[in-house]
Amino acid sequence: MSILDKNDSIMIDDTEKLTCVITGAETVHSHTVFVIKVQRGVSKDAIWMVRRRYSDFVTLYENMKISGVELTLPPKRLLGNMEREFIAERQAGLQTMICEILSHPMLTACEIVKRFLDEVNYKRNQVELSLQFVSMFLRSEPDWELIEHCREFGTRIRKCFFLVKPKAQPKQRLLLSWTQYGPDRLLQMKDLTSGMRLLPNIQHPSIETINYASASENGVLVIRPFNKDGSMKDRLCKTKPMKTPYLKRYCSPKNPISFSVPEVRQYGRQILEAVHFLHNKGLAFHHLHSGNIVIEKDICKLVDIESYFVGIPPFYKSFYSQFRKIHSSESIDVYSFGHLLYEMVYGRPLNKPTIDSLPPSSPALIRSVLESILSVEACKNGLPTLEALLTHTLFLDETVSTVGIKPQLKIPSKLKDAYRQYKEAQERKLKEEQKLISQARRLSKAKAYHGSDSERRRRKLEARKKSMKSLDIPEEEPSNTKSTPATTPITPSSPQVESTSNISIPPPPPVAPPSSIPPPPPAPAAVPQAVAAPAPGRNALLGSIASFSKGGLKKTKTVDKSVPRT
Repeated sequence: MSILDKNDSIMIDDTEKLTCVITGAETVHSHTVFVIKVQRGVSKDAIWMVRRRYSDFVTLYENMKISGVELTLPPKRLLGNMEREFIAERQAGLQTMICEILSHPMLTACEIVKRFLDEVNYKRNQVELSLQFVSMFLRSEPDWELIEHCREFGTRIRKCFFLVKPKAQPKQRLLLSWTQYGPDRLLQMKDLTSGMRLLPNIQHPSIETINYASASENGVLVIRPFNKDGSMKDRLCKTKPMKTPYLKRYCSPKNPISFSVPEVRQYGRQILEAVHFLHNKGLAFHHLHSGNIVIEKDICKLVDIESYFVGIPPFYKSFYSQFRKIHSSESIDVYSFGHLLYEMVYGRPLNKPTIDSLPPSSPALIRSVLESILSVEACKNGLPTLEALLTHTLFLDETVSTVGIKPQLKIPSKLKDAYRQYKEAQERKLKEEQKLISQARRLSKAKAYHGSDSERRRRKLEARKKSMKSLDIPEEEPSNTKSTPATTPITPSSPQVESTSNISIPPPPPVAPPSSIPPPPPAPAAVPQAVAAPAPGRNALLGSIASFSKGGLKKTKTVDKSVPRT
């Protein structure tokens, strides 16, 4: 079996969040190996252990330096690097560095980081694998010729780009993309193939033309025009594609720019109309970000429309999956548009799910749109629709030039039903994932609450109170009645009077005896402690101890048999 016939048994969601904790260190052959516990998402089944040396962390650090993101690497030490205190200090420093990497969305999506933490699922060379599939296509389609591979062109791990040219026009340059299927692939093969045939027929001024599209059992191949100026992200970062790695271009650009308010209004209107057109046809985009938009003569055009059919997770899925109100296809595109609008206005990505605050100098119209999409309240309560955004004052008065293209896409009725079911299946799957994430978040909050110092002190105080209550002796027990002497003399002719525990009743006067019987001896004086009722709880116990008298003890005789007999 060739490598082309092999498919991964488990499709990995590359956008799913990775968390890792360095649990300890081991000494193997006179060097230290750090044990890392890695978890993908919230599933307890997706947990594994990785062992890495300090030199592996140094290699990862060197590979990440090109991004320009400041990372903290513990320094080397020539002597004493096997001491326990030094190993613990180095472990804490490495944990800080890996957390800094995983907190950055662009670094987390890097294949180098994925392979460092999950070598099993990312051991294949995706470029070589994609090149073999593309070579098979070129052998079956002789009208195209491969020029070169576009290295470091995009952030997708399982998507590779190549420059090709039609043999009929050798000077023309087109962009070929090969995309492997993702975990959200829910379409049947026949419906997917029909969808790829429809893509070249899409006509819209804000959707990039597709020259060729086809699907196989291994992935999807698309050929479209090549824009030498790159995407909107390249324009914001003032970079050119194919010249530098994308980590260097996008992570920390030196001189980023932002669009003016008129440009934001015009570009935003164009993008909203293109996305709204797809939804009206029963489709969606889901992959709206600055890297999937090109600008030609002040007209924005969407690219990578085929990603919706392939089933690869959207770029912002790790963000919006935290909010259960963002579960429909329209809300996903609206949320993605909010991130795109933020990047157009401020020249940098948000890199977090919601906005905390906006600069005071932000225009009021832009502020209102961003807060209606990216604020915590909006994400929890619901986002506006595409229609509401199109009628917003920021975009309402903008007129979009059609450049002679009339929006058009004809979909057969059978395919419409298939795509409707596909959209509903995607939404159901997203709701299930959001439910699991919500349950995991509640469990994490409960653990954090019960593990807090204040909660520990509260539980310790309650336990102490319970132990004190368990030591208290109730008044009805015999020990209390034995320790209280009788206050009423008992005679054959005088009845016994019961005393209550709360009210002290004085003894009644003795009954006068007959004249023929001599008078009884006078009754002993009552003990003052016995007249007052015993106090409840510990006071009763302390009172019985205080009124203890040795005279009431029975005398015993000790027989000493320890002396040896003679």
